[in-house]
Amino acid sequence: MKAEFELTGDAGRVETVSEFTRRVKAVLEAGVRPGWVRGEVSNLRAQASGHVYFSLKDAGAQLTCVLFRGDALRQSVQLHDGLQLLAYGEISVYEQRGQYQLIVRLVVEDGLGRLQQEFERLKQRLADEGLFDPARKAAIPTMPGTIGFITSPTGAAVHDFIRILLRRGWRGRLVVLPAKVQGEGAAAEMIEMLRQAEALRLFDLLVIGRGGGSLEDLWAFNEEPLVRAVAGCPVPIISAVGHEIDFTLCDFAADVRAETPSAAAELISSSFVAGGERTTHAAEHMVDAIEAALERMSARLDHDRSRLRLLSPRAVLEQNQLRLDDLTNRRWRRCGRDCSGRGSA
Repeated sequence: MKAEFELTGDAGRVETVSEFTRRVKAVLEAGVRPGWVRGEVSNLRAQASGHVYFSLKDAGAQLTCVLFRGDALRQSVQLHDGLQLLAYGEISVYEQRGQYQLIVRLVVEDGLGRLQQEFERLKQRLADEGLFDPARKAAIPTMPGTIGFITSPTGAAVHDFIRILLRRGWRGRLVVLPAKVQGEGAAAEMIEMLRQAEALRLFDLLVIGRGGGSLEDLWAFNEEPLVRAVAGCPVPIISAVGHEIDFTLCDFAADVRAETPSAAAELISSSFVAGGERTTHAAEHMVDAIEAALERMSARLDHDRSRLRLLSPRAVLEQNQLRLDDLTNRRWRRCGRDCSGRGSA
């Protein structure tokens, strides 16, 4: 009787191994959200397919992980056994083995992982305050006369910035506001340069930035006091930090984000270049219009000059003189014939 009860109803429905495993898979994948896992890499295997298999372990447990080829190619961390890291991914079940595993999407070394977590935490908190709200952002002037660039005066970024402005024929004044852009005290120096730029009231536009680097190299641009100073700056400001794939919190706080200092220089000079092209085109159009007007006026002048010659009293007098001469000659010829006839009689 007991066995018969266990085989009736939904609770007692007999499932195949595949059905049961699929049910477990659905429950796990729906119930366990993607997240970060810290551990030590072990049993690392890189397949010819490009997929990478490994385990993450700590003192109490072990987790099977797989990093598929597409995700593996995007990682900057070189995996090896014994490496301490943070892995971000989602849970899945490999049905053929009845084994759950972590599908890894991103790996960072453990030290970087702490920075990444701090970055995400601070980004979320400042975003919740509205610090990155697009409504707070100012428009970038199309023709800035004076630009201040807060950066290291000896770095490659400022040289690339100047080179592009010169190459594109930008006309204006650039003031380099020197500051450390990496390491202890860098954020404080950049804040001081922002304060001085505001006090001077000379600048139409500010740029703050540096070349690319690791998360640690760029960390000064993620420090909360600097991010708040950038967001609160009354002068329009462009954040130009790092290479295209690098983001900092200053990028979100600034009025505009440029992928690199070079991209910032192109953005600033683009309106100037476009304005120069419009001026050149307008000048060419004006010359063409003036030349066409002169040609029309010259033709009209020639026409009026011809009419004046026809209507001139002198021309009428000359015509009358010609007519008078003609009539006189005709009279004398006629008189000559008459006179010669009377004489012979």
